[in-house]
Amino acid sequence: MGVLSRNLRLALRQLARNPGFTVTVVVTLALSIGANSAIFSVVNALMLKHLPYPQPERMGTIFMRVAGSAPSEEHQWIDGTQWELLRDSVPSVIGAVSSGMASGVNLKAGAQAQYVHDGRVSARYFEVLGVRPALGRVFTLDEDRPQGPPAVILSYHLWHTLFGGNPNLLGQAIQLKGEPYTVVGILPAGVHTPLDADLYTPLQPTRTGEGSGTNYEVIVRLSEGATWQQADSEINRAWAAEARRFAAEGPRGSVVTFHAVPLQQGQTAELRPQLLALMAAAGFILLIACANLAGLTLVRVARRTPEIATRLALGASNWQLQKQLWMENLVLAAVGGLAGIGVGYAALRGLLSLLPTGFLPVASVPLDLRVLAFTLAVALLTSILFGMLPALAVRRVDLRTSIASRAVAGRDRLRQHQALIAGEVALTVVLLAGSGLLIRTLIHLETLPSGFNANGLMTAKASLDDARYHDPAAFHRLLDESTAAMRQIPGVTNAGVALSLPYERILNDEVSFTDGPDAGQSAGTDMDYVTPGYFETLEAPLLAGRFFTTSDGPTTQPVAIVNRTFARKFFPGASPVGRTIRDGQASMRIVGVVADTPISSGLNPVAPLMSQETVYVPAAQMVSSAGLAMLHSWFQPSWVVRTAGPVSGLTEQMQHALSSAAPALPFSGFYSMTDLMHVTLAMQRVEVALLGAMAGLALLLSAVGIFALVASMVTQRTREIGIRIALGSSIERAMANVGAPGLRASAFGLVLGLLLCAGVLRILRSVLYGVAVYDATTLAAVVLGMAGIALLASAVPALRIARIDPARTLREE
Repeated sequence: MGVLSRNLRLALRQLARNPGFTVTVVVTLALSIGANSAIFSVVNALMLKHLPYPQPERMGTIFMRVAGSAPSEEHQWIDGTQWELLRDSVPSVIGAVSSGMASGVNLKAGAQAQYVHDGRVSARYFEVLGVRPALGRVFTLDEDRPQGPPAVILSYHLWHTLFGGNPNLLGQAIQLKGEPYTVVGILPAGVHTPLDADLYTPLQPTRTGEGSGTNYEVIVRLSEGATWQQADSEINRAWAAEARRFAAEGPRGSVVTFHAVPLQQGQTAELRPQLLALMAAAGFILLIACANLAGLTLVRVARRTPEIATRLALGASNWQLQKQLWMENLVLAAVGGLAGIGVGYAALRGLLSLLPTGFLPVASVPLDLRVLAFTLAVALLTSILFGMLPALAVRRVDLRTSIASRAVAGRDRLRQHQALIAGEVALTVVLLAGSGLLIRTLIHLETLPSGFNANGLMTAKASLDDARYHDPAAFHRLLDESTAAMRQIPGVTNAGVALSLPYERILNDEVSFTDGPDAGQSAGTDMDYVTPGYFETLEAPLLAGRFFTTSDGPTTQPVAIVNRTFARKFFPGASPVGRTIRDGQASMRIVGVVADTPISSGLNPVAPLMSQETVYVPAAQMVSSAGLAMLHSWFQPSWVVRTAGPVSGLTEQMQHALSSAAPALPFSGFYSMTDLMHVTLAMQRVEVALLGAMAGLALLLSAVGIFALVASMVTQRTREIGIRIALGSSIERAMANVGAPGLRASAFGLVLGLLLCAGVLRILRSVLYGVAVYDATTLAAVVLGMAGIALLASAVPALRIARIDPARTLREE
């Protein structure tokens, strides 16, 4: 302990004597360790931390895999037929299904209607999660059948805040979705489900309607004594016919299998590629920092060579000197690690502030003990990595040469430093290239033609998953009266309603063709209902035909408007206006063509915005009560108004206009079109911000490393350069000779970096859109930019040569 204490005091004195070196190392460590701890915190919360349920390792979900397809193409949604087979024919698991996401509904509490989030779940959902209500019970099988009695389970937060924690609420009816629902249970405080809803109602899954498509998300729990291998075998036996059906509909000869995966893995499947890419980038930052610090420490050891030689001459051993250097590195790593925790906390808070509310499938992302242990391990690893070369350099100090000469430069040390610089530059090139590709992706997505004028538009959503508006007449009356009232708001020039707006997820549907080149065929399309005035409010250009009018009503000929992509794909070289398409039993005449608008691909992170074949129908011709009920359980329609300029109190006036038509119908929120686009591209913005920041940090570290190499050479060779200049050498030649090692190392690093890009950039393929993985423009910009930084970092310290006085150097000799 005495030796340790002595080494620690000496290390602190040495670091205090070199404040510039100490501060540089600590700041570099804090930034690199902080970046790693912030990213690891998210990875830990999403991929490593156990789900907050009993025996989470026995919980899973079901994925469908087509042989030969990429993991990102696996499908985890099932239909009603598959659900019944799973429920009745797979005894190794207890299964449940849900709507996959919480939807907005109206809850009347007192005199006011509240907008809350409803999670629709099947019976046994809470049994699969291992969650027991604090009060009451879970849903029964009778409540989960079609037309079963309406029941609701409340979250503790909603029960406590909206109903004052009244225990007598159990068994009572509350007004939900426009009709009475009996409260059968209250969840415990602090419980979060994958849906994270305010309340839960029975899903009542069937094979028809919603259940005819893959609209159910499944979760399972292994039965007592069962294994996942047994579950996979039973699932594939039960779904053999389904596998044959999917194979027949897919590529010829495709083999389809179903398999269970851990629930945590299933919940993070979409975010996993981005998280792993960011974690790899943070690892690159750490390696660059280690290389940079090893280079700086090598320079410092070189300057201390006479001191080290003197200590050896006085009887110190190599091991004692190496222990002293390791102690200095450990002190720096400890201080840098503590600072890194603070930087990581600030970076994590900044990262979470960039994400929309509810974007991550976890309740919180803390800096917990696992993250702190990771930070400590990274700090220790860093001290070992950047201290290894300097410690080895001490072993090669030649006692006689070092004492006899003041020169501290050596070819081996120079080569080591150049190798470190080349490694830094190579890793920086990879980060810059990845950042550049993501920036170009974001620019491409943000500059996609919108197909309308986004300026002056305000939108608001309301839930029509409400028994009062399942009746088509009531639904039509609500839209007509509310839009008419909004057009009366001073400053509002037009108003309309749509099931989905641009930049939002849209309804998937299928139409068939009665004429044209695809007559008799069916095709998947997107479907949206809109009111008269909607396209005029958006100022969307009409390419052919006409817009909808008030004469397009429930008793007139069904009509449709299609977008440009639909017209070009299904009626190439001809106008679709006047042609007929069918949606189910309804035959619709196409009366217009409008420009494409970007839509959200919903659950597909590869292409967050796209232009798909879209069919628009008049809201007034939606005449099926069951169809309206099903649509509005998935989507909340949006009211959109256009203003000639800023309107004071616009949102309050819009709510008043809606209330004049529906007194107990609240808007859930107000958004501009820019807001909608920002939400859709939230992940791309976070990726650009994070990878861009790390690439900038890597570039700074590389520049510092090159600068330190050249600066150390100028310092070490000042006497030699002064003599050469005195003997007739030019200053320009001397500057070129000193700067050349840094430029050679940078050039080698550029080549090595491009080779690394050939292999590493492929992991970004799933998050790029509108730009190739090996985009020549991006790579050229990276090479030119890195070369410019290397030239500048080499030239600045080399300019000190111009201040060398040859006469003074000769007098000193």
